[in-house]
Amino acid sequence: MSKKTVVLGASIHPERYSNRAVRQLQKQGHEVIAIGNAEGEIDGVKIHTDKPELSSVDTLSLYLNPTHQKEWYSYILSINPRRIIFNPGTENSELEDLADSHGIQTDESCTLVLLSTGQY
Repeated sequence: MSKKTVVLGASIHPERYSNRAVRQLQKQGHEVIAIGNAEGEIDGVKIHTDKPELSSVDTLSLYLNPTHQKEWYSYILSINPRRIIFNPGTENSELEDLADSHGIQTDESCTLVLLSTGQY
């Protein structure tokens, strides 16, 4: 089943985990919206540098350092994903509490591991 996924912190650099996640999500048939700080593409997926209006988001996969997350709080809550995956290095209790208070599931995990083990 395809899950609409936002990768926040997407990078054009193929060695970055966010880039790998976009490619692996797409390979497994998920609709991917990539958002990053530099324009570009990852295997045909445009990287947005703005905050696109979105609906029906299943998962937000977070690849932003906690010091850069605060400016995204209201956007993340506005797209109302079913869950937020806090990939290693992005853990943030403040954002987790905000998400919980809005009924958004949080998961401190790794998108790539979840995909490779069939748990996504």
